[in-house]
Amino acid sequence: MRKIKAQLFISLDGVVEAPDQWHFPYFNEEMGAAVDATLGRAETLLLGRRTYDGFAGAWPEREAAGGEDAPFAGVLGDARKIVVSNSPLDFTWRNSEQLGGDLAAGVAALKAEPGTEAPVWISGSVSVVRQLVAAGLLDELNLLLHPIAVRGGMRLFEQDAAPVPLELLSAETFRTGVLNLFYAVASTPGEGTYEDAKTHLPQH
Repeated sequence: MRKIKAQLFISLDGVVEAPDQWHFPYFNEEMGAAVDATLGRAETLLLGRRTYDGFAGAWPEREAAGGEDAPFAGVLGDARKIVVSNSPLDFTWRNSEQLGGDLAAGVAALKAEPGTEAPVWISGSVSVVRQLVAAGLLDELNLLLHPIAVRGGMRLFEQDAAPVPLELLSAETFRTGVLNLFYAVASTPGEGTYEDAKTHLPQH
């Protein structure tokens, strides 16, 4: 069974929208290596329409330009790219295909595909991530937590929805203060109880 994993840039106050407006001051070789270790090795990418359009408008040109981004751009180009959309799409980037209809059913079939156990990676695509979390189909979250409060924009977890228990798998701190966090999407909350918490609260 293949795992579905998502990588997102996220601010300290939970914003994931428009990272191009606040992310770049924190990008260094550590973050580059982290992204290369995930998306840079992906065989299959699952992308929302907006994220795909942004990628397709940038990475093929960078690959063709032959600069320092070209190897990473080539990996993205060679990867199978599955685009979530119910509108007709006209693809110009190689190895692109459409996933229409019911998202949960399509992703469940993708997880069960025979012949490979390589994970399917999602980059950005917040609406897709939210739907898969709600359907119990997302296995892991890789959050690159930036030390900045953006103070506006779409957050990863919407208000007035069910809690999402997460299990921390690993954590790494970059020199910029960015935290590279890997979580499994758990089925139940942690082991603590209210009585346990009360024993550790400060007494006044």
